[in-house]
Amino acid sequence: MIRLYSLSTVLATVLLFASLPVQGQEQLQLQLQEQKKAAPWTLQQCIEYARVHNIEVQTREVSKAVSDVELEQTRAQRFPTLNFSSNFGVSFQNTTTYNDFMEQTDAAAYSDNFGLNTGVTLYSGGKINKTIRQKQLNNTASGYDVDQALFDIEISVIQAYLQILYANESYKIAQLAADLSRSQVERGQEMRKAGSMSRGDLAQLESQAAGDNYQETQTKNALATAKLQLKQLLELDLEETFEVEFPEIDNYAVLTIIPDLATVYHTALDNLPQMKSSALGIESAQMDIEIAKASRVPTITASASINTGTSSSSGTAYFEQLGTKINENVGLNLSIPIFNNKQVRTNITKARLQSRTAELQDQSTRKQLLSTIESLHNNAVSAQSQYISANEQLKAAQISFEVVSEQFQAGLINTIELITGQNNYTNALSSQLQAKFQAVLAIKLLKLYQGQNNEI
Repeated sequence: MIRLYSLSTVLATVLLFASLPVQGQEQLQLQLQEQKKAAPWTLQQCIEYARVHNIEVQTREVSKAVSDVELEQTRAQRFPTLNFSSNFGVSFQNTTTYNDFMEQTDAAAYSDNFGLNTGVTLYSGGKINKTIRQKQLNNTASGYDVDQALFDIEISVIQAYLQILYANESYKIAQLAADLSRSQVERGQEMRKAGSMSRGDLAQLESQAAGDNYQETQTKNALATAKLQLKQLLELDLEETFEVEFPEIDNYAVLTIIPDLATVYHTALDNLPQMKSSALGIESAQMDIEIAKASRVPTITASASINTGTSSSSGTAYFEQLGTKINENVGLNLSIPIFNNKQVRTNITKARLQSRTAELQDQSTRKQLLSTIESLHNNAVSAQSQYISANEQLKAAQISFEVVSEQFQAGLINTIELITGQNNYTNALSSQLQAKFQAVLAIKLLKLYQGQNNEI
């Protein structure tokens, strides 16, 4: 993360750093590093970091690299093969020979063989070219899978980040309720000492305060959990401190114009990497049918080889044998499939079924995309209307609570009415908060599917 500082701050830091001894410089450097680590993360910083460090994204990138290698290997099938072979052997003869002293000896012969072989496919019904084309389609689809992983991690980060903001606002509401309850308990204790409140009414206020304190603890824990989930999503180490920036979300972000449903859907169909990968999957499956059909046609291959060898029993010099025993061969091979236990026909049928499966998967992906976008659009519309209603409810609840608080201070109402007024007020705050973040999340995701990059 890059932080910008003023020139005077930088100069002061440099001068201070230079005036310190070595040990002091190291300590200052550690302090600066800790300050850098503690800097709050913005949403965009979280997204950019996750794009690089998320394990799922890295896994897709590795799969893309494997696809690149497979494509290159398939292209290499167009070229001839060339192999060198060599072997060394020892043979023992069972015949009896005699040396100069008429002693029996066993005869052994040593042999070397060397060969150079090459081969190339001249015609295979276009099978090699079709296989290369299929690998190209799969390779392109693998690239789209990487893009889709980046898109998915962006959605996950947005959801996790907004969950933190929501949990933080919920914690503030719980803190407000707990503070109100504590002040009411303090006021009730004063009234109890003055004899204007019964022990039962004070107990009700204390019970309400205990419940609000518990709710405050729960929301604090929920905020910590939300931060932990985002930290884990970013693949941050245990030792790294993590805090997020808490931007203010105004009414414009909540009540902004909701993108048109049909426009978002058709834009996503045309541009979403997942849909492009799905379309290429259909094309790859259709190419698989053509590859299976190519097995019906004859295959023509050419081959050539050169071989030589030596043997210790020949009585000829080693290098002379290498020159005189050269054997050259050139061949042309024609393979015509006649009967192969229905293997070709079975492969064609299976390829057609796989093609149909790819088409059904594409339809399912389209329906799932439509369902997701429809749900987001419906959530945005309903959340906006709820937010408007929640604002009106909050205004009324706030006024009502202010009135009952004044009446309670004056001793005109009992604790039940005060607690009811306070609960109505805090519930109205929670309802407004929930509608607010539902609308913001739904609208932001709709814009993301539409290809818009928008900050909070």
